[in-house]
Amino acid sequence: MNGERMDYTLDVLLRLLATPSPTGFTGAAVALVEAELHKLGVQARHTRKGALTWEIAGTGAGHVTYSGHVDTLGAMVKAVKPNGRLLLWPLGGYDWATVEGEDVLVHLQSGEMLSGTVVNVRQSTHVHGAALRDLRREAAVMEVRLDAVTGSAAETRALGVGTGDFVSFDARPRLTPAGYVKARHLDNKAAVAVFLAVTRELLHSPPVKTVAFHVTTYEEVGHGAATGIPPHTDELIAVDMAAVGDGQTSSEHHVTLCVADGGGPYDHALGNRLRAAAARAGVELRVDIYPFYSSDGTAAWRAGGDYPVALIGPGVDASHAYERTHTDALQATAALMLAYVGA
Repeated sequence: MNGERMDYTLDVLLRLLATPSPTGFTGAAVALVEAELHKLGVQARHTRKGALTWEIAGTGAGHVTYSGHVDTLGAMVKAVKPNGRLLLWPLGGYDWATVEGEDVLVHLQSGEMLSGTVVNVRQSTHVHGAALRDLRREAAVMEVRLDAVTGSAAETRALGVGTGDFVSFDARPRLTPAGYVKARHLDNKAAVAVFLAVTRELLHSPPVKTVAFHVTTYEEVGHGAATGIPPHTDELIAVDMAAVGDGQTSSEHHVTLCVADGGGPYDHALGNRLRAAAARAGVELRVDIYPFYSSDGTAAWRAGGDYPVALIGPGVDASHAYERTHTDALQATAALMLAYVGA
């Protein structure tokens, strides 16, 4: 079953990664998730905010909600510059250096798309020399070079480009022979793909606790799960990437329990119940703290959510850049989620 689970997870994940969904422009990704649920015979509910929720009934007491998000980092057109290139407004928290040279799509109001590339105003070393190396990457010096014949603001506007158009970064999803998944936006499409794989298994082996899945669309800007969590939730477990790097215990090959982040500590008792579930299932659980991080669980608490909250997720290297995880971490995350609800 684990091999079948991973085949399905990767199939969904690679398709989801290839579907643009910057915060505020998530309709296509939500539709993909809903279409997968329809194939499984699961009815989902849309919140008025655009999130998607579905539920699998349990055989016993208790109601656990797993929350993840399908929105990603991206940008909007802030202005059309006199040279016909585009000034960007960032969606989500990332360093401009991590998107320099990235291919993008500009999503026009007409429904059409224009391709382009993020460059800086001194991109050529042959023209600018040391000035390129010394340039501080920030919004004012970054622009989109459109793949269209334009050299003025008027020509770009004639293409249908305008302020407020969404800009998505090419995710460049790759599955390597060694089992690594490389892409932008593993945060948090990895968790959403795992949600669908877990749902698929719960339909064949019902859980003890009733399980809800809540997929939000505004997490990257801090208020994704501020509304829409099912009112009968007893416990909320946010599932999001675990940040890998120097000074962290998280690994691309493991699932992590985050016990605290920039929003403060998560619920200690719920965290301990997850530790116990991992031990019962034979899942190696890493424990970590992320100083520059917050989750949908934090948003739900700040909005008044009256339930314990925990945060788990697969280890992801180079978070908010060109990210990487391993199938081991996806498998371990699914195993922990299933073990916790008694499946």
